[in-house]
Amino acid sequence: MPQYNTQQTSKFISLILRHKPETIGITLDEHGWANVEELIKGVNGTGRNHLDMELLEEIVRTDNKQRYSFNEDKTLIRANQGHSIPVDVELPVKVPPEFLWHGTGEKYVESIDHRGLVPKSRLYVHLSGDVETAENVGRRHGKPVIYKVLSGKMQEDGYTFYQSVNGVWLVKEVPAKYLEKMTM
Repeated sequence: MPQYNTQQTSKFISLILRHKPETIGITLDEHGWANVEELIKGVNGTGRNHLDMELLEEIVRTDNKQRYSFNEDKTLIRANQGHSIPVDVELPVKVPPEFLWHGTGEKYVESIDHRGLVPKSRLYVHLSGDVETAENVGRRHGKPVIYKVLSGKMQEDGYTFYQSVNGVWLVKEVPAKYLEKMTM
């Protein structure tokens, strides 16, 4: 019997629910929901991963970034944010705190200083509520660089902020004039 890796299965589910549901022949509804039975069948059909309801519930429950949500009766599942495909995950509009934070790697500083923060392949720019989280995000891209986002001023100027169920702040863009690079 083949050996399966739970972490690989979780990453594969993230790919499906955020970027490429067609990989396993499923579709997401307009709010990003996938049928759980179809997801399980599709993942198992690849032969590379194994998934059952018990493992899926464990992945959702133990994911340290709280990437996924079930509906009430656990017949549907979706990624909470980070999509590159157009879905409306029904994020609530929120008034942000005066400052939010964005962590990145040194290699992106020149572009950010010039263009600001743009979502690239995602639907939104992701922002953190605290410096420590932003620093951890930045480390994933090399030596971290932290930007202080003048989110209160942005909101006053008409920008709309959302907050996902796992606490990540989202906005369509952050122009450079609302950014202050922090020295570490």
